[in-house]
Amino acid sequence: MMKAVEFRMPQVLLQGPGCMARIGEEVKSFGKTRPLLVTDKVMERAGYVGSVVKILEGAGCEVSVFSELKGEPCDKDVETGLKAYEKNRCDFLVALGGGSPIDTAKAIGIMEANGGKISDYMGSGKVQNPIPPLVAIATTAGTGSEMTKVAIINDTANDVKMLISSPRVLPSVAVADPELTVSLPPAITAATGLDAFCHAVEAYVSKKEQPITDALALKAIQLISENLRKAWCDGGNMEARANMMLASTLGGIAFNNSSVTLIHGMSRPIGAIFHIAHGISNAVLLPMWAEFTRISKPEKFAEIARIMGEDVRGLSVQQSAKKAVDAITSLCHDVEIPPIRELIPDKAEFEKHLAKMASDAVISGSPGNNPRFVTEDRIVELYKKAY
Repeated sequence: MMKAVEFRMPQVLLQGPGCMARIGEEVKSFGKTRPLLVTDKVMERAGYVGSVVKILEGAGCEVSVFSELKGEPCDKDVETGLKAYEKNRCDFLVALGGGSPIDTAKAIGIMEANGGKISDYMGSGKVQNPIPPLVAIATTAGTGSEMTKVAIINDTANDVKMLISSPRVLPSVAVADPELTVSLPPAITAATGLDAFCHAVEAYVSKKEQPITDALALKAIQLISENLRKAWCDGGNMEARANMMLASTLGGIAFNNSSVTLIHGMSRPIGAIFHIAHGISNAVLLPMWAEFTRISKPEKFAEIARIMGEDVRGLSVQQSAKKAVDAITSLCHDVEIPPIRELIPDKAEFEKHLAKMASDAVISGSPGNNPRFVTEDRIVELYKKAY
């Protein structure tokens, strides 16, 4: 039965090769001229920071650059970035990079507009005042942060990745220019591409699914299935890069409105405790999750198999659903996603943290959207299986 749903996305989306050049036109509408550009040293060395600064200056802006980010976004980066925002009397934000700069910029905006500590906003619906205007420029085809109301920030004191969710942190302008992804090495192409895949498949089977997100998610799954291997093999393949960026955009919109599920809930503690990048910590769990979850929504997994190019003619729904697991596993294998045991070779150290990881996963809320119910004890079993 059709149900009432809510659908949100950034006010403006710039999509396609060369679209970054248009951000000057958009920032003029803010009526503000002092942006803090949140980025990292990789973007500076690649020359992208200089390009963005030139465009913004051409629009009459006086740009301050905060490029001290070194890895996954954390509370200390947010505090330092807020000081830079205030010191330079900034009045809006620009983020350039993957999920780390974009999530950090969102969190800086939360602090600027609401005060307190960033940990005060962990969870959903706690942000009262909208953040300053934010232009989010994605340089990876995967995180989807430029499209979402969510920020993930590491609480360094407690080794917890805090999920902060509010419509008030949505970027004003999202920029998805595939030309910015050409320099990505194969490993990051794989990790971010499978992050986007997780966004799409989780949105598609989530308990919060809706017709609009289903359509977007299926198209993202198809595009990634057809293009991730190509982009991984040849980073200069602009058609594959453009299709991957489009898939990331579609997947980002989809999970922003129907939520992620068990994969993201389990991956965040891996990243927080063992300092493994978000995309990889998702990807290493993907085949295990598909095998565990397929029985709960076999019709949807059967459709995933079909859209990924599997021959399901003459098969039952359950047999077709198993084909989806095979296709997902093959995709991860082909782009050389390692098992957890290669990332965390000390098994005893991994198992020492399982109880906390399972508890943190449940507290995040994402596993509650999984169509197959899980307890903390079952999550511990799934971690061991994925290892």
